[in-house]
Amino acid sequence: MIMGRERLYLFDTTLRDGQQTPGIDFSVEDKIAIAGLLDEFGVDYIEGGYPGANPTDTAFFAKHRTATAKFVAFGMTKRAGASASNDPGLAALVQSKSDAICFVAKSWDYHVRVALGCTNEENLEAIKASVEAAIASAKEALVDCEHFFDGFKANPDYALACARTAYDAGARWVVLCDTNGGTQPSEVRAIVEKVIEAGIPGDHLGIHAHDDTGQAVANSLAAVEAGVRQVQGTLNGIGERCGNANLISIVPTLALKPAFSNRFETGISAEALAGISRLSRAFDELLNRAPEAQAPYVGASAFATKAGIHASALAKEPATYEHVPPEAVGNRRRVMVSDQGGRANFLAELKRRGIEMPKDDHRLDALISVVKEREAEGYAYEGADASFELLARKMLHGLPEFFSVTSFRCMVERRFDANGQLKTVSEAIVKVLVDGEEKMSVAEGHGPVNALDIALRKDLGKFQNEIADLELADFKVRILNGGTEAITRVLIESHDATGARWWTVGVSENIIDASFQALMDSIVYKLMKNREMAGLVAAE
Repeated sequence: MIMGRERLYLFDTTLRDGQQTPGIDFSVEDKIAIAGLLDEFGVDYIEGGYPGANPTDTAFFAKHRTATAKFVAFGMTKRAGASASNDPGLAALVQSKSDAICFVAKSWDYHVRVALGCTNEENLEAIKASVEAAIASAKEALVDCEHFFDGFKANPDYALACARTAYDAGARWVVLCDTNGGTQPSEVRAIVEKVIEAGIPGDHLGIHAHDDTGQAVANSLAAVEAGVRQVQGTLNGIGERCGNANLISIVPTLALKPAFSNRFETGISAEALAGISRLSRAFDELLNRAPEAQAPYVGASAFATKAGIHASALAKEPATYEHVPPEAVGNRRRVMVSDQGGRANFLAELKRRGIEMPKDDHRLDALISVVKEREAEGYAYEGADASFELLARKMLHGLPEFFSVTSFRCMVERRFDANGQLKTVSEAIVKVLVDGEEKMSVAEGHGPVNALDIALRKDLGKFQNEIADLELADFKVRILNGGTEAITRVLIESHDATGARWWTVGVSENIIDASFQALMDSIVYKLMKNREMAGLVAAE
C-alpha cells in the first residue's frame, strides 16, 4: 500500500453506451449477467441503460441490480419549456431503482441550436433543474457534457458555463465527453487543465472518450494526468462507431504502471486484476464472438513470442520481452512454435506442456524438422497449439488410438422444398472404428463441415459421453495460394465445460478434408486432456 495515493473512480457504460455497438442488443438477462461480472470485478459505477426509453431498460431498472457498485440510470436533461416535475423522461429516471442518474447535456452551442432548438440559457436552466431534481430524489447526480471538447474549441465560455452549471447545482461528477472521438491527447490535457483553472475541481471531473482515432485509452489517461478523477469506458472497448475507451486496457495500466500506480488507487484489488483476462473472455463469450488475440494485456498473443532469439532471452529472463508479469492480469506466457523458431522455442513449449527432454535428444531435431516441413506445406502451429501438442506427443511418445476413421463422405444438395423455397442441404456419412467395431453415423447440418462434425461425434462408443461438452467456438478458412485448386488451411477453436480453449489445424487441397483433419485433432485432444495426457497449457 502506497500512502497518500488519490482515488480514481471507474465508471462502466457497457450496458448503455456499449449497447450502441452494431450487432449488439442485450436482453434483460444479458444485462443482469454483465452487471454481475462488473460488480464482482469492483468498478465503482455501472450504467445500466435508459429507463423509459425501451422495454428492456425499463424492466432492468425495475429492480436494484448491484451489490457494491452504484447503479446508474442514464437519460436526458429535462426538456426546455417544461418544468422538471412535468417531464416524463425525468420522471422515469427519478422513479427507477437506481442509486444515481447520469444526465446527458449539450455543451456545444452549435448542438444546442441545431439538435435541441432552444436557447443557450434554456439549456443551462435544464441542466440545473435536472441535477436538482435528482438530488431531491436522494440520487447522486452526474452530468455527461456531450461534445465538450469540440464545444470548448468552438466556444470555450459556453462549454465551461455548462460544466459550471452542473457543478454549482450539486452534480457529484461533471464528465467531459469526447463524443466524436477526434480530440488528441495533448488537446484533452490542455482543456482539462483549463476547466480546473476555471474553478471545477478535478475530484469532480470525469472523462468519457470515444475511439474514432484509436486514442480513447490515451485520451483517458491524459485526462487523468491533467486532473480528472473518474474514468468512463466499456468492457473490451465496445461502443458505437469505433467504440469507447477500453477499461480492460485502462485498469491494468492504472494498476501496474508506476506513472499511475504510484499516484493513484482504484477499487480493483490485485486479486480482481488477476481475473481481468477471464472477465474479458467471459464477456466475449456472452457476445458470442472470438476474443481478440492481440488485445493488450488479455489477448492470447499479448505475451507470446515467436522469434528464436526472443524465446531464448525469455527463457533466461522473462522481463526481457514482457512489460508486466502475465500472471498479474491472469494471462500466460506463450513461446510459439513455427518455422521461425529455434530449439529454445521448442524446448520451452514442450516443457510447459509437461514434456521434458534433453537439449541434445535427436527426437527434438526430428520434431523441429517436421514442424518446419509442415509449415512450408501450409500448417500454422503458432495458431494451433493443440495440433502441435498432438504432433509432438505422437513423435516423442506415441498417442493412444481412441478411434480411427475408415472413411467419410459428404454430399451437398440444392433443391426446392415442398413450399417452393430453395434450400441447400448438407449430409455427411462417417465410418468410425472403436475397439474393433465399426460404427456408421449419418447427419445433416448447416453446411458440410457442420454435418461432418455432427456425424463424427454422433457415436464414438465408450468415448461418447466424454465429448458431450466439446463445442466448436470458431472456424477460420484461409486460401493459401489462390485459384479453385488452391491449398486450404482450416483453423478450428474448441472449448469445453472447464473453460479451456484450444486450436487445431488442417491443410489440404480439399476444404472438407482440411476441416476434417482439424475436427479429428480437436476430439483426440479433448480425449487426451480428459486423461491429463495433454492440455496443461489450455487448462491454465
